[in-house]
Amino acid sequence: MIALGCDHGGYNLMVAIKKYLDEKGIAYKDFGTDSDASVDYPVYAYRVAKAVTEGGCELGILCCGTGIGISMAANKVKGVRAAVVNNEFGAEMTRRHNHANILCMGGRVIDEAQAVKFTDIFLNTPEEGGRHDKRVAMVTAIEDGTFEG
Repeated sequence: MIALGCDHGGYNLMVAIKKYLDEKGIAYKDFGTDSDASVDYPVYAYRVAKAVTEGGCELGILCCGTGIGISMAANKVKGVRAAVVNNEFGAEMTRRHNHANILCMGGRVIDEAQAVKFTDIFLNTPEEGGRHDKRVAMVTAIEDGTFEG
């Protein structure tokens, strides 16, 4: 199950992403918003982040105007690794190397076709272990306050 959330700036991207997920038969839970009327992005970032970290959803996708604000809010939830993506390489590497669990994109930065492509890449790229596991563990240690760099 994929957790979805957006604010008004990312609403058009989310409409396209939901259509893609429906066509692929991929289950998702939509945490809003449901229009392009102005709303506060932290609300939706928090809902998706909690769904991912509490185990209700495997991964999340968040969209706002740039992807930046909504990613910053989501990353405040312990266990979240939310990454803003603006190209195909980033969509792949954020999963493969950084083990991101939430994809963030901006409706004022990319178009709907790009959002669908990046979503496809993100959802179909496996996490690469090895040296990357060590680095992800270091990031987690920073979050836990146990990192000694």
